[in-house]
Amino acid sequence: MNEAFSRPVAGQVPVLRLGDVLLVTLQGDLHDSMAHRLQQDISETIVRSGVTGVVIDISGVEMVDSFLGRVLAEIAAQSALLAARTVVAGMRPAVAITLVELGLTLPGLRTALTTEAALESLARPVAGPRSGGGLGESP
Repeated sequence: MNEAFSRPVAGQVPVLRLGDVLLVTLQGDLHDSMAHRLQQDISETIVRSGVTGVVIDISGVEMVDSFLGRVLAEIAAQSALLAARTVVAGMRPAVAITLVELGLTLPGLRTALTTEAALESLARPVAGPRSGGGLGESP
């Protein structure tokens, strides 16, 4: 099967590869088992394919609760450990308001208004690590 296309299985979120980026489109509720499977699928696909970015489109999600917020943050953290950047796209204003009201800051998670903007963001080079200033270093 070509990695650029995957057939969604009932109860599973499709993870599509578009060049160096994985595109994940969430629709409706994400239950515990689906969330765990999605995290595993994304991590395995990053390792297997060597992609450098993950776009999670949540435009089809009506409401984000603390569970989904935690899942998104965990996906971003796992992807970062595997050298891939994550961008969440398509957040509705009501979802953003809910996240703020819940006190969820989602560290390490970047956002974009659209999937296209997320893909453009991932296409830009990443600033390199800063040198110096570490503990125990001498000038």
